[in-house]
Amino acid sequence: MVAAPGRGRHKVFLGMAAGVGKTYRMLQEGHAEAEAGRDVVIGYLEPHDRPATSAQAAGLEVVPRRRVVHGAIELQELDVDAVLARAPELCLIDELAHTNAAGSERPKRHEDVAVVLSAGIDVFSTVNVQHLESLNDQIADLTATRVRETFPDAVLRDADEVVLVDLTPEALIARLRRGEVYPAERIEAALRGFFKIEQLASLREVALRQAAEVVEARRRVPGAVVPDARREDRIARTAGPQSVGERCLALVQPHLGAQRVVRRAWRSARRLGAELDLLYVPAPGRPPTPAEQEALDALRRLASVLGAHLLVEPGDDLVAVCRRVADERGTTYLLLGVPDPPRGLRRLRPSLLDRLVVALPGIDVRVVADRARR
Repeated sequence: MVAAPGRGRHKVFLGMAAGVGKTYRMLQEGHAEAEAGRDVVIGYLEPHDRPATSAQAAGLEVVPRRRVVHGAIELQELDVDAVLARAPELCLIDELAHTNAAGSERPKRHEDVAVVLSAGIDVFSTVNVQHLESLNDQIADLTATRVRETFPDAVLRDADEVVLVDLTPEALIARLRRGEVYPAERIEAALRGFFKIEQLASLREVALRQAAEVVEARRRVPGAVVPDARREDRIARTAGPQSVGERCLALVQPHLGAQRVVRRAWRSARRLGAELDLLYVPAPGRPPTPAEQEALDALRRLASVLGAHLLVEPGDDLVAVCRRVADERGTTYLLLGVPDPPRGLRRLRPSLLDRLVVALPGIDVRVVADRARR
């Protein structure tokens, strides 16, 4: 991907978990750029008390952080105004998915990075794969931990370059035991929790798959040169063209479980190179309950983050509304959550899935399983 005229280039160092070496690698490449004659500064660095990381930062100019008082606590954040005033050629900004302190001009660090890029400054940044919004449910299933700090997939999709920093689970655990990731008092808790070898293996697979999707998107561009996909090699990031005629439609309900369907549907749409529509069909004239309104607002926010389109179409017949919307939107792929089992006399009627298949000839229908129920 070529940065827009006047916009800085964004390189993201992507890893499977803390401790794989993303920040260290970013600093290495920052030094290389400085040695090549470029004006390089550190905008924000989080060394996590790792001596090797702190040592690697030596020799690079550091832009002072912005101090934010939150209650009785003083926090330090990236000072975007100071970076813009300094106007370097390249700025290193750690932890892309970070949530800024309350009262900050922008709620998320990736939004700060967007401001720096728009000023024509190149940015190197770091992030772990589990912070991608579309993977939130999958990561929770794999690790039994819900990641609270997420960032839009579009940030990674629109990056000019993505570098996969890979490490085997065994090597990462060895680093952890040597005290290179966390202080000694946190090591045993980490080994019993997030740093179990089977969880790290699953996270590594997710990170490698994400890198493979980057390569595949690049491959869709006619005449594009596909980069070497070896681990830790640079992966140039270019979004591929939308597949001809493909468009996904996901049926949603205003409850928290619908977010799982939305994220899975979005990733399916990305693999197809398709746009994603979300359809909610409320009963006509019935206002939503407070809980439903809260869940609907959450769906709107998620749709906005992912770049999907939420459609609210009241109707008495879900299948009829779905057929009309599918015709209007050119839908080729329908996704829905696992339908509730029929009860009473409804057991004698065709199921919702059967009715949709009959009503939508030529449209692929997929039921999105809830893997947490396994």
